[in-house]
Amino acid sequence: MSLTTLSGIKLSIGKDEKSLVKLAEKRLGKKPAYFAIRKKSLDARDKGNLHYLYTIEFGDEPPQKKETLASLPKSRLPEKPVLIVGSGPAGLFCALRLLEHGIPSIVVERGPCVEERAKKIERFCLERVLDFNGNVQFGEGGAGTFSDGKLNTQTHSPYNRDVLETFVQFGAPQEILWLQKPHIGSDNLKKVVRNMREYLINHGGQVRFDSLLTDVSIQDGQLRWAAVKDLKSGVEERIEPSALVLAIGHSARDTFEMLLARGVTMRQKDFAVGVRIEHLQSAVGLAQYGKAYTQLPAADYKLVSHAHERSAFTFCMCPGGVVMPAASEERGVVTNGMSNFARDERNANAALIAQVRGADFGSEHPLAGVEFQRKLERAAFVAAGSDYRAPAQRVGDFLQGKTSSAWGDVLPSYAAGTAFADLNGVLPLGVCESLKAAIVDMDRKLKGFACPDAVLTGVETRTSSPVRIERGEDLQSVSAKGLFPCGEGAGYAGGITSAAADGLRVAEKLFTLFGGENC
Repeated sequence: MSLTTLSGIKLSIGKDEKSLVKLAEKRLGKKPAYFAIRKKSLDARDKGNLHYLYTIEFGDEPPQKKETLASLPKSRLPEKPVLIVGSGPAGLFCALRLLEHGIPSIVVERGPCVEERAKKIERFCLERVLDFNGNVQFGEGGAGTFSDGKLNTQTHSPYNRDVLETFVQFGAPQEILWLQKPHIGSDNLKKVVRNMREYLINHGGQVRFDSLLTDVSIQDGQLRWAAVKDLKSGVEERIEPSALVLAIGHSARDTFEMLLARGVTMRQKDFAVGVRIEHLQSAVGLAQYGKAYTQLPAADYKLVSHAHERSAFTFCMCPGGVVMPAASEERGVVTNGMSNFARDERNANAALIAQVRGADFGSEHPLAGVEFQRKLERAAFVAAGSDYRAPAQRVGDFLQGKTSSAWGDVLPSYAAGTAFADLNGVLPLGVCESLKAAIVDMDRKLKGFACPDAVLTGVETRTSSPVRIERGEDLQSVSAKGLFPCGEGAGYAGGITSAAADGLRVAEKLFTLFGGENC
């Protein structure tokens, strides 16, 4: 079978994609038996000539189906279970790939299932009653479930395509396979992770919620057992696993502390801190696309500024979304962004953050970055009244160093409520100076970015893991055989796709270590 691929095909906005099929038919001389869009991106460089660019693939017969992965014979299955800690993308994809190889696993998650988790988050937004294990950071699906479900990544892992196809298999919109900037949306992502969980359980795996990893035993450089506590009953169980996959997420601070106390090697890692910035989505659309923005999906942006010695950038931009309360510890305020698939809320928001490094932490201790985060989160808590509201400020007032007294055209969307505060007194001086320089600089790149009525809400501290749990080329901890640090929390990923890809990579390594042939 031969397939034909055509790239760089232009279609004006609003033009029917059926014309792409007609192009394939003309090229083949007959109706194609197989046709697929492989890539779709918007070219908005010239606002007077907005158009989509496509890559299509077609042929006179369908392509062969993907081969089934090799599986271990039952006689060679590990006698002891594989234990996966965390049900974010790294943990879920690791469990799914192991199951494809015929290896069931036990997934333990400190938080609740996604349905119960959503209720706990809603309660926090309405009543500001924080559940320390069921929140935006912890629970089924990981932190990304209550974000935007953005799947674009700067990594070039060979598993990235597998990640997208697996998401579609479990209910994600099929367009993520070809869009340049694919996203699932938080509303869809909740359904997808539930479908993944049900698949794992129906095919021999286990998923245990409200189950916290409390201890590990390492003897002579080998993992011996792991202790898991049922948070509802209080019963603690010791499990002797064939392998322990640490897919714990970037906010598992108590787990970091426990692992360090048990001799697991880890080190500080640079990350970034700042605020969420909100503009009217219509203003972003007009700036990006001109008057034609109403005919296009909600506009996004990605900006970098080197106007200050400490570089700043936007991150996790959520078109048509809201700012989310993302605290997971007592007396701390944390922000994150979320949007549903439709991206139809009034505001656009993004993290506006500046890089921080070991010199900012004031210590070489492996967990000094954690304490640095905690200090900022507690300062934000106090600044907003010590009741889990978030400190917020108009951009114009932030630039002038004064507390806001009224909102303008942009109203804050932070669901747990805000209080006027001067963020210059919450964030470190160097970070504030960087953000101020960046706001002015970024306005040159995106007109209206420095709008005085734009809203800043603080603090954004959980952008990535503040630690890296060291692993070797065999993906095992350099401190303990049988311990596999994985995903964003271990410092080896930076988003949903890269975390899921790392989970697949760890699963493949386990398959080969158990005697399977490398795929």
